Amino acid sequence: MNFYKLGLGVLAVVLSFGAEAEGGGDRTFALMMERNEKAMADYANRVGKPVPEVQAYRYGMKLDIAKVVNVTPPIRSCNPVPSRMTYEDSSGKLNTLEYQVMGVCRNNGG
Repeated sequence: MNFYKLGLGVLAVVLSFGAEAEGGGDRTFALMMERNEKAMADYANRVGKPVPEVQAYRYGMKLDIAKVVNVTPPIRSCNPVPSRMTYEDSSGKLNTLEYQVMGVCRNNGG
């Protein structure tokens, strides 16, 4: 009987991890973006520059990227997911750009 309860407990944990992997993408993304914003605020303060505002990428947008400071990695998903890149332009201003990348998925080689 105890073996049966243990087996059910293990099964419940495994299934919850599977549900979190698929449905937890939004939480994972939010946490990743929160960490990115804090890291970029710390970086801006360290180098004495204003904290950049997040801009959404638009197709055809002209970018002036002199130095990439940080890029958030894609999360586990078989769909496009948001990502952010913080960079310095040629004038030294910090910029953060949000755009879509393909998530890391078994089906797409990730």
